[in-house]
Amino acid sequence: MSDTLNQPTKPAEQNDTPESAGPAPKRSFLPRAHPVSWWMLVITTLAILMNSIDRIILPTLLPAIMKEFDISEVQAGWINSLSFFGTLSGAVLFGLLSDYIGTGYRRCYSWCLAVLVEVISGVATAFCKTLGAFQALRVFMGMGTGGSEPINVALLGEWWQKENRGFAIGVHHTGFPLGQFIGPVLIAAILAVGDWRQAFLFIPLVGLAIVVLQLVVGTKKNHQRVFSWIRANNLTLPVEAKPQKMRFAASFSCLKNRNCLLAIALVFGFTWAEMGIANFLTLQLTRDAGLDLSTAAIISGASGLTGWIGQILWGSFSDVRGRKSSLGFIIVGWIIASALCAFIHSAALGWAILIFWGLFRNSPYPVAYALLIDSAPHSAASSMGLMIGLAVGIAGILVAPISGWIISGWGFGVHYAVIVAVLLLSCVPLCLIKETVNLKRA
Repeated sequence: MSDTLNQPTKPAEQNDTPESAGPAPKRSFLPRAHPVSWWMLVITTLAILMNSIDRIILPTLLPAIMKEFDISEVQAGWINSLSFFGTLSGAVLFGLLSDYIGTGYRRCYSWCLAVLVEVISGVATAFCKTLGAFQALRVFMGMGTGGSEPINVALLGEWWQKENRGFAIGVHHTGFPLGQFIGPVLIAAILAVGDWRQAFLFIPLVGLAIVVLQLVVGTKKNHQRVFSWIRANNLTLPVEAKPQKMRFAASFSCLKNRNCLLAIALVFGFTWAEMGIANFLTLQLTRDAGLDLSTAAIISGASGLTGWIGQILWGSFSDVRGRKSSLGFIIVGWIIASALCAFIHSAALGWAILIFWGLFRNSPYPVAYALLIDSAPHSAASSMGLMIGLAVGIAGILVAPISGWIISGWGFGVHYAVIVAVLLLSCVPLCLIKETVNLKRA
């Protein structure tokens, strides 16, 4: 178990079933899959969409919340950090719990628990009367969103054949850029007839419908139907046919897996670069480009227009040409886009450069997730929980103050030079990662 990379899942052609006969199908960018697999893709994409919206409720409503509780900008900033503390702890705890409860259809139970924590803490926020209660609920809501994401990805990976894992995770991750556009529209509609509390009340409740769908689709019978279809089409099972559960101690074995450790380092670099750019885009557009706040806010979300394209494109590419090759192209795109961001001095340049960045911005995460599931399928949720907790959580806590210090002292040119340097350093773990895709089958 220390290096599951060297113990690949038993290929379909070795299963002793009459259905396993027949030539191996050719891979393509638009794969064939069992209808239940497609339904699971829809459900997990909706869950990621909900996560994306839940994460922008606080920054979108921050002015009203500051007025309600009479807090300063510094206090408001710490409230945002509390969400990242929740993300760090929730991703690790729920990731470990998910592997303990079990793989396959068993993972639906831990997934529902994480989503319910997210929903309940969000709804409870609408009724809190004190700042202390609001802060505590930020931690719990962060735990729910941070905990549901690694389970969400692991769950999806176990309902699709390994050959098309990158495509499925890439499509599912389009929920993030879509949520960045849909969320503000929903919040604005609610604010037109209510206040900030109604936004926390009604938006998280969408998660209950997703939980019901998951309980209907994610059954043992449906999982067996998916596996029978995978065998019949001579494809590779994502995990062993019999769902397994692990001891908590065994879940940490993913930290002995070379790819897991390297992926954490790689994603830390991507996360640092992404948050370093995104946190100060509006400031750069208003101060350096001379735009008003509303225009700057719109342009700052331009990467979401092409984000979904990049996630599907590079996720599918990784299924055909390998995870390392896909991540290599992505990091080159990131370096170019980050360097170009230093030249944003007008609205036109802002639109052009950020739309280009969108082709790469969210793409490394689904490919890295697919790499982790390939490398450690039995501890997939633990691996991704640790990666999200350590890489995303720690980077989220540190990058804002450090980047702000650099910008205030040396300006945006040096700020983006540091980001490029971080991305160049991230090439080291990328070079050391072992490829997990069987390129001969491509």
